[in-house]
Amino acid sequence: MGKRIFRLALGVLLLAFSFPARAQQSEKILRIGYLGNSSPALERDFVDAFRQGLRDLGYAEGHNILIEYRWAEGRYDRLPEFAAELVRLKVDVLLTAGTPGALAAKQATQTIPIVMAVSGDAVGTGLVQSLARPGGNITGLTRMTRDLDGKRLELLKEIVPSLSRVATLLNPANPISARGWTEAQPAAKALRLKLESVEVKAADEFEAAFAAIARKRPGGLFIIADQFLLAHRTQIVDFAARQSLPAIYLYSEFVDAGGLMSYAANDPAMFRRAATYVDKILKGAKPADLPVEQPKKFELIINLKAAKQIGLTIPPNVLARADRVIK
Repeated sequence: MGKRIFRLALGVLLLAFSFPARAQQSEKILRIGYLGNSSPALERDFVDAFRQGLRDLGYAEGHNILIEYRWAEGRYDRLPEFAAELVRLKVDVLLTAGTPGALAAKQATQTIPIVMAVSGDAVGTGLVQSLARPGGNITGLTRMTRDLDGKRLELLKEIVPSLSRVATLLNPANPISARGWTEAQPAAKALRLKLESVEVKAADEFEAAFAAIARKRPGGLFIIADQFLLAHRTQIVDFAARQSLPAIYLYSEFVDAGGLMSYAANDPAMFRRAATYVDKILKGAKPADLPVEQPKKFELIINLKAAKQIGLTIPPNVLARADRVIK
């Protein structure tokens, strides 16, 4: 009887020890496909914010989740190929940064869920049916709100009251650029500003674009939303400084790189928020049932060092409205 009890106890003990190992072996490692516009170095802040968001929700890379990265290096024409590749890998969810990547992902799959960490006009470009009811397999966040470009032009006019002509840098490879250009026109007309577009869609086109802006001799510089232009922010900021051009940007990263002023949503915060969408979808939620979020707050950031460099004094009433001032 004693031997039987001992064997029974030993069997139960061995079973108890083996259960966690078996459970761990059977735990599925989920995979996220990350469709990047530029490079790991240039999108580090966004990737870090997204990964931190995942960690906050209990995910550990290599343990219960893996991220498959594909980087377009600024060439949007490569995005469809990379999106198709991630679909073939059968990732559980696709994360995109910007409208071109989201459009490429939508063309690649109608079944794998897609989360937009940031996007432009998601409704106007056909990515979703509406913000409240996205439909299909796409949801996430959009940085687009009505009159945002108009607000930036107003700020530029406030700091340069004599402003009449503004060079507008845009990327024609991004479908959101044409919409941004069109939507900026009413504000420009109301402010009596003439916008002059200059296009750049590849890294080797910046020199010609800068030369074209210099020939136009504008009084200010304005940037239409585009992740490729964001990736080359240092070049753009340095050019504006050399030309003593007051510029307003739509990404705070431009100001952190030495630019004059930005009025924008916090993109890293949006990437971190995107992790909650991924989490809900991995737990069974359908993208069609998750409304697309818009930013609740926009930050005005002013770089006084940049203003001094180009001989510009920021009016006190504008400075008082700044959320952050770089001195």
